[in-house]
Amino acid sequence: MQISPLIEQKIRASFAAQTMMQTLGATLDHLEQGIAEISAPILPGSLQQQGFAHAALTFAIGDSAAGYASLSLMPEDHEVLTTEMKINLLAPGKGDRLVARGRVIKPGRRLVIVQSDVFAVAEGQERHIALLTGTMMPVCLT
Repeated sequence: MQISPLIEQKIRASFAAQTMMQTLGATLDHLEQGIAEISAPILPGSLQQQGFAHAALTFAIGDSAAGYASLSLMPEDHEVLTTEMKINLLAPGKGDRLVARGRVIKPGRRLVIVQSDVFAVAEGQERHIALLTGTMMPVCLT
């Protein structure tokens, strides 16, 4: 389901202001109500000692995808903060890029339960490498 143009503009501006996402070369590829997708190239500066995508890259885009999925359901005067996030690393991050697909599991006024699946993309094929489950807290800005 589509989100309002105002909420989408707010989310895209928020994403553009995240210097961490800029450093990682991440892009916000898809948005709809309760869903967000972020991808990032696996750069030489994002590798761990064995040459795989570092878990920090996996976590960063998975957390942000879940957060923006949550923010897509919030009123205009709200933001969200991660209060807790668990990651299960399922396979090494081998490939050209990672794709994180975040979604809201259960929205709430005080807490929003979220998940993200992260995939490594190699030669056009996706491999599921991580599952993140967490909680977002809505924060009123006014």
